[in-house]
Amino acid sequence: MKLHELSPAEGSSTKAWRKGRGPGSGNGKTGGRGHKGQNARSGGGVRPGFEGGQLPLYRKLPKRGFNNKFGKEFAIINIDRLDAAFDNGAVIDIAALKEKGIIKVEKDGLKVLGNGAITKQFTVRASVFSASAKEKIEAAGGKTEVV
Repeated sequence: MKLHELSPAEGSSTKAWRKGRGPGSGNGKTGGRGHKGQNARSGGGVRPGFEGGQLPLYRKLPKRGFNNKFGKEFAIINIDRLDAAFDNGAVIDIAALKEKGIIKVEKDGLKVLGNGAITKQFTVRASVFSASAKEKIEAAGGKTEVV
């Protein structure tokens, strides 16, 4: 096969369809819009969510919650995962966790929680530590640094 022999797969591309261009086109006169009415006019039709004047669903449902534009979303990890993934004396931060594949998406910071036990000494750099996580890391001989 050569470059000049390439073509799209059968049925994957269709020819341009020029609506309202006479009877010979097979789609002339009303251009597939039917006869008269709101939907036949230019700019006609109803907005999305319009239910013919009936009280629309989006107005029947209660409002709930809000988005805090100042809120931060943390990547959360427990110390037992750190103990399993890293060697003694490692420096752990969000970049190291992403490199190991423990955290998939980098968020606004890292929050370390104290679930599980820890046996190795680490230097952990995170935005937030829970009290139990900080206590367990320092009890094992490690350091906690708030970044």
